[in-house]
Amino acid sequence: MQSSENKGIQGKVFVVTGGLGFVGAALCLELLRRGATEVRAFDLRLSSPFSHALHKKGVRCIQGDVVRKEDVERALRGADCVFHLAAFGMSGKEMLRIGRVDEVNITGTRHVLDACLDFGITRLVYCSTYNVVFAGQPIVNGDETLPYFPIDEHAVDSYGRSKSIAEQLVLKNNNNSGKNKKRLYTCAVRPAAIYGPGEDRHLPRIISMAKLGLLFFRIGDHNVKSDWVFVDNLVLALILASMGLLDDNDEGKEKEKGNKLPKAAGQAYFISDGLPVNTFEFIEPLLTGLDYQLPRRWLSVDLALVIAKISWVVYTVLLLCPPWLLNWRWLPQPFILPAEVHKVGVTHYFSCLKAKEEIGYVPKVSSKEGMASTISYWQERKRMTLDGPTIYPWLFSVMGMIGIFAAAFLSDEFGIVFLLRAIHLFVFRTMWMVRLVFVLAVAAHVSEAIYAWRLAKRVDPSNARGWFWQTLALGYFSLRFLLKRAEQGS
Repeated sequence: MQSSENKGIQGKVFVVTGGLGFVGAALCLELLRRGATEVRAFDLRLSSPFSHALHKKGVRCIQGDVVRKEDVERALRGADCVFHLAAFGMSGKEMLRIGRVDEVNITGTRHVLDACLDFGITRLVYCSTYNVVFAGQPIVNGDETLPYFPIDEHAVDSYGRSKSIAEQLVLKNNNNSGKNKKRLYTCAVRPAAIYGPGEDRHLPRIISMAKLGLLFFRIGDHNVKSDWVFVDNLVLALILASMGLLDDNDEGKEKEKGNKLPKAAGQAYFISDGLPVNTFEFIEPLLTGLDYQLPRRWLSVDLALVIAKISWVVYTVLLLCPPWLLNWRWLPQPFILPAEVHKVGVTHYFSCLKAKEEIGYVPKVSSKEGMASTISYWQERKRMTLDGPTIYPWLFSVMGMIGIFAAAFLSDEFGIVFLLRAIHLFVFRTMWMVRLVFVLAVAAHVSEAIYAWRLAKRVDPSNARGWFWQTLALGYFSLRFLLKRAEQGS
């Protein structure tokens, strides 16, 4: 007998587009846990950090692109319910690839809708975003009665614009039928910023910048608040939304002709942990737990937007370069873009009351519990990877060694060698002493690198080679991190 918590799941076939992603993989595993007959993870990637767990549990992974109609049809044929999570351009430099953003988020959604109608699939849950109603204006405890932000005013957020168009397409097709006359019921879930162990968009970028010492300021002020949602809470909301599309629900919304629609049909729901918080205060425990620091300085939104727009212009120009000149995949992420300034510097949070009343959504994991598990995950990940200093010791050590080598051995004909030699002679008095200092510095780096390799073979063998090369370049700036790891492991 089917339990109420697994209603509409047991014995059914599900497709999750973007199924190899962070949320998609968690959703696939939860659907199997609840008794789904078959779960298909449809994704552009052949593999991801979550692939092993999906294969192990029996998820069928299908490689394809939502932009290709035939790929979508191949993945969706025979399904009972589709969760459309595949998207592009949420953050960073991908936001600037407007053509690809529109292809995936708009054209891809059209293909999913067409396949659902053609194959008689009865339920489609669309994973949308807060940004369909938010584009930099303050919103306090907003709800689903808020109108869509005007499409032509999404000037700096191609992702929000495309997701808004796609959501409206999905909801417009609610209660439509295809060739076989089966009704397709649709709804949209609008999650807040997503976090949790394994999240691969927001937190890795923040942590990388903190590790390099490139978080120079906080944006806005401490009164600015926004929502976050833990991955397990979002997965729960998605599943509850799919249950709310079952056409045998006792409770429904009256249709004009008198028959009832499923209670979630044609609806959109804001989803979060239900605890709005300042973004920088929210991530501070995570960075502190990793021995990184957030700056204490606050930067106004207006000034941050100036910096972000400069970054936007520079990266827009760079992304126009031909692939043979610049491969965008290797281009570092920009420090921040205008849409991201709005997300962290302007208050916007929403009520989950409608989701609670209509589909029974109540967060099962508190923000405190969710962040604790996220911190544990990142602490373990840090222990398994090569640690090191910020970018400033790298610049000091590498440029210093290059400078003293140039002063000691290169001819004055090479660029600024004359100036470098004059500076070194002022400090060390003679060329003999300059050369001796360089030799001693190289000897120190080599000996420290050998020691680091031997120590790492004992305390961190998987990264021993990395410790050797990093310490060879940085000397004690690197070695001190290994010594700390050895001390913690003793």
